[in-house]
Amino acid sequence: MEGTAIAFSGLGWLLITLAPFLFVNRRLHLEIQAVFLLLTRRPALTIGLFSLLFLPGVLVHELSHWLAARLLQVRTGRFSILPQVLPDGHVRLGYVETARSDFLRDAFIGMAPLISGGLITAYLGLQPLGMSNWAALASQQAWGMLLGSLLAMPSRPDFWLWFYLAFTVSSTMLPSDSDRRAWLPLVLLLVVLGGVASLAGAGQWMLAYLAPGLNAALKALAVVFAISLILHLILLFPIWLLRKLLERLTGLRVAGNF
Repeated sequence: MEGTAIAFSGLGWLLITLAPFLFVNRRLHLEIQAVFLLLTRRPALTIGLFSLLFLPGVLVHELSHWLAARLLQVRTGRFSILPQVLPDGHVRLGYVETARSDFLRDAFIGMAPLISGGLITAYLGLQPLGMSNWAALASQQAWGMLLGSLLAMPSRPDFWLWFYLAFTVSSTMLPSDSDRRAWLPLVLLLVVLGGVASLAGAGQWMLAYLAPGLNAALKALAVVFAISLILHLILLFPIWLLRKLLERLTGLRVAGNF
């Protein structure tokens, strides 16, 4: 039972950080696009500016796919970091063509941007941006010190460079629908193997030896999403306020879920 509780603690932290990050990430992207549209009045230019803003993150995302495919000896095709409007109206900021392989290699290639983007986000957030002691301060309920650390962030060396890189990388590290196409077979395989192992009497062994490692991995991923959420929340209100100001000044309103 203790091993099960350990595994679920990591899963709980992951869900607590992932769900709000997904919402705030989408909302902030909409706000940024609205600001660009109000400034330019040209949808094509808005897409171009939006893709240019996130270029470092897009480059990391697509390079991660390409490097993973090359390491796994999967043939690659065209590589692009230029935006493209898809037939369904969504914007694709970049892509790498890879040959279809077995689902294990396809799954790893699909999750490569999350792995590399997560490592970059964690390093930039914990080191140059100085968030390494925030969890401890929050657990101690030292809210004054935590607020002081947050307010002191802009005074750190090269703060805006590291903040920009961490923001763009974390904002584009999530796998797309096509990236996740091989995840379901992999998850089903792991579930079946886990069920067979439990029926064979290896349940306690898995809880003793596998659950702690799984819990650590889930908590590490939760840290990545927590850092990403903080970065996005810092920007959300100012960008929202700028959109509202532009709408008032121009007399225009961007249609959409605002």
